[in-house]
Amino acid sequence: MRFATWELPGGAVRAGVVGDAGLHPLPGDLTVLGLVRRGLDEALAIGASALADAPLPSAGARPLPPLTPPSVRDFVTFEEHVEGVVASVGTGGGVVPEWYEAPTFYFTNPHSLVGARDDVPVPGASQLLDFELEVAAVVGRDGTCLSPNEAGRHIFGYTVLNDWSARDLQRREMKVTLGPAKGKDFASTLGPWLVTADELEPFRDEDGFLALGMSVSVNGTQIGRDLLSNMGWRFEDMIAYASRDTWVRAGDVLGSGTCGNGGCLAELWGRRGATDPPPLRPGDIVEMTVEGIGTLRNRVIEGRPLPPVPPARPRPRRRTR
Repeated sequence: MRFATWELPGGAVRAGVVGDAGLHPLPGDLTVLGLVRRGLDEALAIGASALADAPLPSAGARPLPPLTPPSVRDFVTFEEHVEGVVASVGTGGGVVPEWYEAPTFYFTNPHSLVGARDDVPVPGASQLLDFELEVAAVVGRDGTCLSPNEAGRHIFGYTVLNDWSARDLQRREMKVTLGPAKGKDFASTLGPWLVTADELEPFRDEDGFLALGMSVSVNGTQIGRDLLSNMGWRFEDMIAYASRDTWVRAGDVLGSGTCGNGGCLAELWGRRGATDPPPLRPGDIVEMTVEGIGTLRNRVIEGRPLPPVPPARPRPRRRTR
């Protein structure tokens, strides 16, 4: 089943289950996040009941991120992606041994999520705007210190994630060793809907990974293509690791990290030693499709003028007033 949130003409926002005829609204003011918190079994029952009602008019409707998550963790689970991006954004030293020890992640901004058809402004006068093709799992139940087997029962569903990246901002900021910060903080596309976990079980391979086809194009030209099953860890492993010594909450989003084989431009820049293909520019259209889930299609537009931020002042280091 597919759950979505749309903005209708006139500005009303409605959540519902997506059927062949459009969006069938959930009862009352129930949101997709509220539905997730009720658990998968109850959500499927509510969705089946909603499908019996008439759909909303879809003309002019704008898909929003399917839910408003409490938090967004983005992992880095594709070795091939790391190999290329380290050469482009990092020190060029290859994949560090620590990468193989655990599924590393960073927290990104849930307030910067955009919809599957929204325009994305170029951030902060960046000259090296990039896309990142990912799949995200949505947690369906609260949990702490979970085992991978337990974590599997906490997955509500999956959606497509584009973790947009300003590589020039990222390069500068990561030299301070505090993460990508404003290199990632401006936009992440989530959508077009949330597909329940049961829908994707037929795609499991013999190792328990979801073998979903993933592809990304810019202006109609394919740039990258991969299988989600090339991840180094399963989503169950990632949720278990995220829950260590803390809690994961219903509605939390966990990104797979960017796939390999052209899942982002920076991977190709690192392998080729040149910005080929070129960075994204206003007017470019980035389209991502993940088998069994759906398609994102975003246009890059000009960013807004921003006031300058001064550099650090000279440090007097006085110890008394």
